[in-house]
Amino acid sequence: MRLTPHPLHLTARPGAARHAPCVPTPDLSDERTMSRRLQIVPPLHLSPRGGSARVSTVRMMGIVGAVVFLAACGASGGEGASASAAKGEAPGASDTRAKALLVLTSQDLVVARSAEIGDAVVLSGPLQPKEVVALRARVGGTITGLRVDRGSPVRGGERLATIRAAGIVSQAAGAKASVAAAEANRALAQQRLEAARSLFAAGAMSAIERQSAEAAYEAAVAQVAAAKAQETSASEAADYTSVVSPIDGVVSARTRRDGESVAPNDEILTVVSGRTLDLAGQIGVDDAARVRAGQSVTFTLDAFPGEVFRGRVARVDPVADPGTRQVGVHVELPNPGGRIVGGQFARGRIALGSVTAIVIPMTAVQGGALDGKGGYVYVVANGRISRRAVTLGVRDEAAGTVAVTSGLAAGEQVIATPTTDVVDGAAVRVVAPKE
Repeated sequence: MRLTPHPLHLTARPGAARHAPCVPTPDLSDERTMSRRLQIVPPLHLSPRGGSARVSTVRMMGIVGAVVFLAACGASGGEGASASAAKGEAPGASDTRAKALLVLTSQDLVVARSAEIGDAVVLSGPLQPKEVVALRARVGGTITGLRVDRGSPVRGGERLATIRAAGIVSQAAGAKASVAAAEANRALAQQRLEAARSLFAAGAMSAIERQSAEAAYEAAVAQVAAAKAQETSASEAADYTSVVSPIDGVVSARTRRDGESVAPNDEILTVVSGRTLDLAGQIGVDDAARVRAGQSVTFTLDAFPGEVFRGRVARVDPVADPGTRQVGVHVELPNPGGRIVGGQFARGRIALGSVTAIVIPMTAVQGGALDGKGGYVYVVANGRISRRAVTLGVRDEAAGTVAVTSGLAAGEQVIATPTTDVVDGAAVRVVAPKE
């Protein structure tokens, strides 16, 4: 008698498959495969005695357990493959770069050396004319006599235009006539006062009449003063009709044309003097404590490659900006011949002396701004790359170098310009550059 197994419904526990060893997963959905799995033992025959039946039952239970085990292993292997695919990398990919051999040339390395480095404060910005004057209308009227335009040179005190204002000139003439009339009345009052004093001395005039003559004279004097004040006011208003340049310079802008009407405070012309150029920059509060008015400044301009211009610190703002914690610095550059055109971008360097320190290129420092607060470099030693934290000191922007105050010794090799392939612990081999 052959024992025929009944259909089995197997359910693997969710947690059990995670710890099973990784073996190939059987395809349980295929009935033929399932049949082959179950028929790995020769057919069992029942004997009249019950012992053989019990042995067959035990063997069948072992077969069922093997099937469950294989199904659990298949689930575990599938989950592991899915996890590796989700990460997008093969097992151990995070260590691949560290284990790979990185080939560098001697040009990729720089030796940290002890040298003098210039201690300086660097600032940059556009150069603007120091003197800029906007000429505005002080009275309303019509512009006449405007003959200058952008680029026209002008002299200090030169009349550049006139504003024809209704009534202002006539008011000045009327005020002048009022002064003449007041002075005539004062002269007549003075003659009457002298005659009254003579008659009073001869006893021909009473004291009251003499006092009246004196009061009339004083009133005439006051009228003259009032008339002169009105004349001054009218003359000032008449002067406001003239547009006069207060400085020697060049017209940089003209916003009105001859014949146009203007109102008080309307801008007409802008005059600039380019004899001295000003650069307004900002520096940190730590650097501001070392900068003083009168210190020498060297300038470089993109329009004049290879040339160095010299100026001085004009003033330092006494208060830092509360938002940026920066302090404003104004430096001046003499430009007597007008060779430098205003508005050009310039870089100024305020020299503060020099110090001796370990010097490396700025490009070798990674992980932070070069503001003295630190960073890290990649050091090459004994065929390995090691990442090392350093503390930075003064910088020489012109030379592109920075001083290292701690974390690096003279003679050590660092990677001049690290790339993404450079990692801590990577093996490295230095070869000669190809010619």
